[in-house]
Amino acid sequence: MVQINGKSLSEIRRVEHSVSSKLFLICLIITFIVMLMVTIEFFSRGNFLPSRIGFFYIGVLFIYSIHKELLRWMEEKGIDRQGEYFLYSWIGLTTVFYVINFITKDYFSMSLESKPAECLSEASIITLEVAAIFLLARFSKIMKTILEKRSNRL
Repeated sequence: MVQINGKSLSEIRRVEHSVSSKLFLICLIITFIVMLMVTIEFFSRGNFLPSRIGFFYIGVLFIYSIHKELLRWMEEKGIDRQGEYFLYSWIGLTTVFYVINFITKDYFSMSLESKPAECLSEASIITLEVAAIFLLARFSKIMKTILEKRSNRL
């Protein structure tokens, strides 16, 4: 059996799977908070200051994604595809914002002081960043699959 610093690979996988579950829960909570802040910012039309939490949020999501991919490369079985829900949620929320703004004839794209509100662009940027993280994770999974098939042929 493979040993790393006196621990078996299965024990390391078990611990890392537990870490991944906790990271997912953290991402879920932060996603909810960020979406709530962005929603309040959108509907308040600039009455609240911009949250500026996007960089932090993307960083936390990136850490979760990288950790999950490391587990996949350690051949951890039963890795859930929960990360997709972050992408779907952001696409849905941002789309709803654009539809509401369209129906209200750009009402929510202008602040109460008639200055351009930045909430739509911030939500779009977060959505695209979440999509980029998702695509990087998918790329990693595809590369692992290709490499496994090549090694099985040898």
